[in-house]
Amino acid sequence: MTWATHAVVLPGTGSDAVFARDAFSPALETMGTVTSAIDPDPRRVVAGYEDALDDAARRHGRIIVGGISIGAAVALSWARRHPESIVGVLAALPPWLGEPGDAPAALSARFTSARLCESGLDDVTAAMVASTPGWLSATLTRSWASQWPDLPLALNEAASYAAPTIDDLRRTFVPTAIVAAVDDPVHPRAVADTWHTALPTSSLATITLDDIGRDAGILGIRTVSALSSLLT
Repeated sequence: MTWATHAVVLPGTGSDAVFARDAFSPALETMGTVTSAIDPDPRRVVAGYEDALDDAARRHGRIIVGGISIGAAVALSWARRHPESIVGVLAALPPWLGEPGDAPAALSARFTSARLCESGLDDVTAAMVASTPGWLSATLTRSWASQWPDLPLALNEAASYAAPTIDDLRRTFVPTAIVAAVDDPVHPRAVADTWHTALPTSSLATITLDDIGRDAGILGIRTVSALSSLLT
């Protein structure tokens, strides 16, 4: 299959286009692919992402879609419904299967939303910074401020998003490169393992959170290389 000239990448819950671009764009550029990283509209996160994917497919034909956490789930779900518009999927840190239920990423989003409503942005950001690795706290401090005061809405929407089920995955024939962080309690490796096992055409690479902290581009390096191999 011919490699795509355009890619659209979607941030994770509460994150932003800057981090998604840093994660995927350098590796995609080495393949000659132009990357559009989408900033979430906190009042309509999923619909905004899907609108951006629809628009890119109309403009550019077959595209690569990628995402982190809920961005990966939205990307794969859209790809499943639009196989004629897809070259492949780059799925970093998939969050859950089907309904979110008590998935750690969903619980974290609900908890943070409630805290923000109770205590406000400044207090919750300060608590997050005190307990979060520097690279992640810097990203979330920036992205949370940009989505305030609608950030709680965005977090609650993410925490209720129904990702593809196992049956959905088994019927998704789009080449998909997955990367999991083996030490990430919010995005358990078991979810990535299940995605990989269920998808007919996929690869799975593993990294650590420290790897991401040193260079977010590792997410793109691992997934872009794997997707290239899947397409040959």
